[in-house]
Amino acid sequence: MDSGAEGTQQPHLILAHKLFLLTHPDVQDIEKVQLKSDVLDSIKSDGMAPLYETLAATSVLELDQSLLDSMRANNEEELKKLDDKIADAEENLGESEVREAHLAKALYFIRISDKEKALEQLKLTEGKTVAVGQKMDLVFYTLQLAFFYMDFDLVSKSIDKAKKLFEEGGDWERKNRLKVYEGLYCMSTRNFKKAASLFLDSISTFTTYEIFPYETFIFYTVLTSIITLDRVSLKQKVVDAPEILTVLGKIPFLSEFLNSLYECQYKAFFSAFAGMAEQIKFDRYLYPHFRFYMREVRTVVYSQFLESYKSVTVDAMAKAFGVSVDFIDQELSRFIAAGKLHCKIDKVAGVLETNRPDAKNALYQATIKQGDFLLNRIQKLSRVIDL
Repeated sequence: MDSGAEGTQQPHLILAHKLFLLTHPDVQDIEKVQLKSDVLDSIKSDGMAPLYETLAATSVLELDQSLLDSMRANNEEELKKLDDKIADAEENLGESEVREAHLAKALYFIRISDKEKALEQLKLTEGKTVAVGQKMDLVFYTLQLAFFYMDFDLVSKSIDKAKKLFEEGGDWERKNRLKVYEGLYCMSTRNFKKAASLFLDSISTFTTYEIFPYETFIFYTVLTSIITLDRVSLKQKVVDAPEILTVLGKIPFLSEFLNSLYECQYKAFFSAFAGMAEQIKFDRYLYPHFRFYMREVRTVVYSQFLESYKSVTVDAMAKAFGVSVDFIDQELSRFIAAGKLHCKIDKVAGVLETNRPDAKNALYQATIKQGDFLLNRIQKLSRVIDL
């Protein structure tokens, strides 16, 4: 699993996306037939015996014992050649060649998707590596492997390790690449605010083509920014950003989604929103947060609409969004009950009245609440001490 050439996504991560779609409940069976064929072709071409065995055991693919045996034999033969190269380098060549031979073996384990042996071999290679830049490259290989398996514990540890390495030195190109990896990790673990910040910092320096294309990077940047930035920041950093504008039109519905929200064209926004929902649903990093993200976007757009009014009729709001009065009534009821929207519905008059919280009052209430909690804890503790 080499870091992809510029503009080329890592083949293993393309395969990971196909595997995700293959097990997705909303993908049509006719599409899954083609996906299954593509996955099998990738497995055969790279001799991924360990992955094939796992997929067969979980009934994602049908087991062909002769194919498995053939791939295992090829793996053993290739590993013997790599071990011979390591032995030759240790006997006849220098430390640099020994490291390269060990790295080749680590990359082979990654290529055939033998996760445990790949991590073991990467650790061994690290022990023979002196330069900080080369150690960082090993961390990037580990991160790519971790994202293939969606092992976020390994991703987190690898990012922490990379940051410690940067304290020893390291070039800006690798530091900027790490921001994208960390941004993807934050987005995948629902820390959208930090993800947006990291992605926006990386827009002009993006070189991380091995994990996703630039269009996908912009897609993630816009999605995370919409639910975390205020209007002024969104305008400055996203709506008017030249790097985003160059590719915005290439991604279906994204331009309408962003611009209709900023320009308060709510009917057009809901239309684009439906198209965006399909894309988010079929993204392997965003799919686990699909319902959460849909709620957050609706909170942003409803809050933005209501901010302009002290009171507004439910009918007027329904017309602005191009939906029925019943739909808006049900939607707002849920968000108000959850504390996401600061307003109340006068069902008889069919009017929405906003009650924006005063910042000082909110701080006072929070202080009172925390004070009560602290007093209760002290009372409980005093009872234990008295006993």
